Amino acid sequence: MPNPWVFIGLFIIIAAIIPIGAIVVALILGPKKPNPIKQSTYECGLETVGDSLVQFKAQYYVFALAFLIFDVEAVFLFPWAIAMNKMPLYVALEGVIFIVILVAGLVYTWRKGALEWV
Repeated sequence: MPNPWVFIGLFIIIAAIIPIGAIVVALILGPKKPNPIKQSTYECGLETVGDSLVQFKAQYYVFALAFLIFDVEAVFLFPWAIAMNKMPLYVALEGVIFIVILVAGLVYTWRKGALEWV
């Protein structure tokens, strides 16, 4: 029987070759006819007014990132809560530790002011 790591290595190699191959084929076979209209900034069918490169506040990014982190953690907690009555006591303690870490992250984010709208 072959080593199971061989299959993982082959999977990683194939997973890298397929998207790289698709990009290379698109670069080789794709049309190359740039013109000013194709190079212009396009936004919702309207001509842009002013500079098209507008900097967004980093605060929006941090707020979205904090939301995403806690949203994903809720996905991890849901199956744990559903199967709670079928698991031993140490699983409940691990869940409590997980929730404590989440609360610590929330307190840290709150104290840093990332949840305040300015």
